[in-house]
Amino acid sequence: MTGVVGGHAVPVLAVAGGTASGKSTLAEALARHHPETVGLVHLDDFYVPAHDPGRGVRTLSATGAETLDWNHPGSIDEDAVATAIDAAATGGRHRLVVVEGLFALTLRAVAERATWRVYVDTPDDIRLARKILRKIEVFGQDPGVSLRNYLLSGRERHAEYVAPARDRADLVLDGTTSEAGLLSAVAHLVGDVLGLGVEGLGAEPRHVGLGAEAPHASHASHAQPLAV
Repeated sequence: MTGVVGGHAVPVLAVAGGTASGKSTLAEALARHHPETVGLVHLDDFYVPAHDPGRGVRTLSATGAETLDWNHPGSIDEDAVATAIDAAATGGRHRLVVVEGLFALTLRAVAERATWRVYVDTPDDIRLARKILRKIEVFGQDPGVSLRNYLLSGRERHAEYVAPARDRADLVLDGTTSEAGLLSAVAHLVGDVLGLGVEGLGAEPRHVGLGAEAPHASHASHAQPLAV
């Protein structure tokens, strides 16, 4: 499939995974290495306004306050996502559009436009540690709130809305590998579209994720998936 739902033929790469799995690292690396040919759509940019109680899915945070449920696909403006993907794919500038986010393989607007579906799979404890460190080092926030929200609803939401997407992926990548390794692995999908081989993507061929020479979707069973 080549993104025909929006009436265009520019291929779309959908990249999903849990919070802090490495999906943004992969997507941004592709765009950084190929700024003239890769268009990037972050699903995080399409949450409905948090202050509008009439839109999205609401939940109670660990502080007791009602808030937008950031871990629910119903809090994303799916129509706006579809418009953004179609605009990026029909503007005549890009040879590849990359859509990344928690729900990149869950939202119909993305899935039906995707040429390739990638899931970045990272152990739950590593994802949790990455997010907590980011909260502390980047935002200077109390990690206790994140941990309580994780126990309250984040873990459950991940299990329901994100983890199942792994089985719908064309390619499952190991999120603990290096950025170069992620690029090398995905080059097997998009290298021809960009007119470049593995080396042209700035990757190291020996790192291909999940220990495979040419990684493919893996459906190995896991322990109960967690969210962050």
